[in-house]
Amino acid sequence: MSFKRLDPEDISISAESVVTPLWSTNSKTLTTFFTSSQQVASTGDYFYRVYNDNINSVATAVAQMGITYGDKAGKGSVNYNAGAVGKSPSSTIYGQYRNLVFGDEDTVFQFQNQASEYIYVISIDRARYKEKLLPGSFNLVLSGSGAAKIRLTDNSEALTTISYVDSGRVYDIISGSNGVPWSGTGYNVAGGSYGKFLPDVGIIILNGEALDDTFVDGGIALGTSRTLSPGTDEENIKKLYNAITKGAYFESQAEETVSSNYIFVRVRNSEFNYSTNPSNITGSGELRHDIMINTPQAYLTTVGLYNDNNDLLAVAKLSKPLLKDFTKEALVRIKLDY
Repeated sequence: MSFKRLDPEDISISAESVVTPLWSTNSKTLTTFFTSSQQVASTGDYFYRVYNDNINSVATAVAQMGITYGDKAGKGSVNYNAGAVGKSPSSTIYGQYRNLVFGDEDTVFQFQNQASEYIYVISIDRARYKEKLLPGSFNLVLSGSGAAKIRLTDNSEALTTISYVDSGRVYDIISGSNGVPWSGTGYNVAGGSYGKFLPDVGIIILNGEALDDTFVDGGIALGTSRTLSPGTDEENIKKLYNAITKGAYFESQAEETVSSNYIFVRVRNSEFNYSTNPSNITGSGELRHDIMINTPQAYLTTVGLYNDNNDLLAVAKLSKPLLKDFTKEALVRIKLDY
């Protein structure tokens, strides 16, 4: 085994953005949506977990996202107990996402100039979006009663300055496609937006009031129910789930930054020409083959990277053995991704 110390200029670091399809089907578009009847019965007061296929009959069904409903006043879901009016799963969800997004327990969600005390949330499964969602790739079709249908996207392509909250970058959700807004009557809710797109945490927060508007006013007449009856669950989560299922189109992509170390191992003509294989030496310490005295040859197959304590940190294998003698030099580039 032969060693050579690397110089600082032999190491280069780079980073590049890698974009991949979001869904487990290896596609950027999801058109079928399923949930589990058992899950709806056990945790349906809080959220629905949405799969790409029928979880009850298909082994390949994989969770894609969760959807939920939050209400500042706790309306629309059953109170935890009769004496705690307004304390229900919906109030817990509203507070959870308010704290996650803004880091403030008293804030009301603002969608441009419009405040909303109730929201719908789509939370992409962590395994799907990896590091973050790709702005401009978000396209979601929601379909309500009758022919009411809207296509939502983020406004990333229309911005010159990016806004930030506690959970990272934030974009408004608008009516449009691939980050570009559509214009015209009925395309957008007056004075506000359809929600917030938070790519760094994989969350889409939808403005409940905007979705409840009629199609003429830019909504889909979703029909959110906000009663304070302590024994009534209005199944608002199911209403959004049905709007997604009926729209049958959810497109987005995942994005991650891959950092790479490039290490250049330079082998000069005078280096690494003698084999270090023990079988090349006789019992008396002589070279077994005379040709290795004056015209030695060696085959480079492996490069090991060591620290100053001679601890092996990484191993790089060449695609095929590389012939080396005094008439040849070599440059091996090693790429380490992390």
